[in-house]
Amino acid sequence: MKKSISYSTVIIVLLGVAIVAMSIGFAAFASNLTIEGSASVESSNWNIGFQEDSYQETSGSVTVTPENRTIESTSMTYDVTLSEPGDFYEFTINVENKGTFDAQLSGITMSSLTTEQAKYLTYTVSYNGTSYTTTQSNLNIDLLSSATAPVKVRVEYIQPDNPADLPSSVQEISLNATLNFVQKP
Repeated sequence: MKKSISYSTVIIVLLGVAIVAMSIGFAAFASNLTIEGSASVESSNWNIGFQEDSYQETSGSVTVTPENRTIESTSMTYDVTLSEPGDFYEFTINVENKGTFDAQLSGITMSSLTTEQAKYLTYTVSYNGTSYTTTQSNLNIDLLSSATAPVKVRVEYIQPDNPADLPSSVQEISLNATLNFVQKP
């Protein structure tokens, strides 16, 4: 007995052959692309500090002996005695960016004098020519890599308007300023 091949069977077989042929054809036109490479990363560092050999007292200033001042990479301390109104201690020292990328002075945090102390004492910190007497934030002052900027500190015993406001005994006053540096965005 002879079987007849139906029209639908022929179509299914032809579709199967077409699918196989298209798969082979698609595979013949496919390719993969590869990218290869390497990268060298150089060393970098953050190095903001005082330039120790740049310390200089202002002419006319009360002097501070080396035993009464310490200058290290990121800190400086001093101990000074102001004996009478008109005496002042003022020095300049450079801040240096020895790092490999740029920095910004984002703010200065300063100790505040009490109302009584402010009658006979002034305290200022200048950074790159601009004076500050109180805490300042959001400064965003650039200090580029390999650059320096001068910092001037001045504390002065002043004559108050009312002589009764002069201190009647020795006053030990702590003064501090912190220069806050961040990486330049």
